[in-house]
Amino acid sequence: MKVLDFLNRAIVFLSAIALVLAAGVLTYSVVLRYFTPEPTDWQDEFAVFLLVGVTFSSAAWVQAQRGHIGIEALKAILPPHIDRWRQMLVDLLSTVFCAFFAWKSWTLFHEAWVDGYTSATAWAPPLWIPYVAMSLGMTLLTLQIFVQVFRKP
Repeated sequence: MKVLDFLNRAIVFLSAIALVLAAGVLTYSVVLRYFTPEPTDWQDEFAVFLLVGVTFSSAAWVQAQRGHIGIEALKAILPPHIDRWRQMLVDLLSTVFCAFFAWKSWTLFHEAWVDGYTSATAWAPPLWIPYVAMSLGMTLLTLQIFVQVFRKP
């Protein structure tokens, strides 16, 4: 599915930028705390929001590369035709689990959006921001696994 492949590559590119930005913000926080008495009340949470976004958003790309942790011991001992069935079963079960996780993430996002949840810090950013990243990422991961079930190896 070319659209999904393009979307995954674009998200990974943006995730790489967000990861560098998170590292920069955390470095800035450490330097600021070392040299000045200035309080740092937003940097850690900002970096965490970025890292949540990176983790969930890039999960579909990692799955497209079959980069998630897998147990290769069975692959080595099973005949290829049985291993294909094993992989399909694992992908179907993973799709069901990820679809449930995505659905619950969307309900969490909706609740945070409607009720205006914010974090319990002085900065108090809205919590729908990490929840939408989690929801979109899990939805894309679910779609990626589902597509791989029917894609020929």
